[in-house]
Amino acid sequence: MKRQDFDLRDFLPYLLNQAAETSSLDFQQIYKDRYGMLRTEWRVLFHLGMFGRMTASGIGQAAKTHKTKISRAVQRLVERRFVARFPDENDRRVEHLELTLKGQAAYDDLRQVAQDYDTALAANLTKDEIRILRAALKKLSQTDASGFT
Repeated sequence: MKRQDFDLRDFLPYLLNQAAETSSLDFQQIYKDRYGMLRTEWRVLFHLGMFGRMTASGIGQAAKTHKTKISRAVQRLVERRFVARFPDENDRRVEHLELTLKGQAAYDDLRQVAQDYDTALAANLTKDEIRILRAALKKLSQTDASGFT
């Protein structure tokens, strides 16, 4: 039997996925239980809460999420009155999105929960580890590996 030098447990994309899933499960349960939201809906809500009026394509680019998923999330948030749509004055193909009062209240609530959750996760690491981890993750999220294949 041939020895393999590749260990999935050390494969960076695998480790990142495992860390993301493990660290987000409890928080995911909170926004699901409180507001019936799925992950993409939460991301749309937070982008609008953080940046104000945006288009769905702008959110998709910022969140690095496919436009179909964003579109479905926006539709659900509009139906549940967390988000309002406004047509663009110059281009009828474009809609601007904003949080409603209900959406803003949900964002304010979940933002505080997210801050507390982040603090609790960070408590397992030293200040230097947190600084290095945040910097490394930001750097990796901007890495273009498309030329690999």
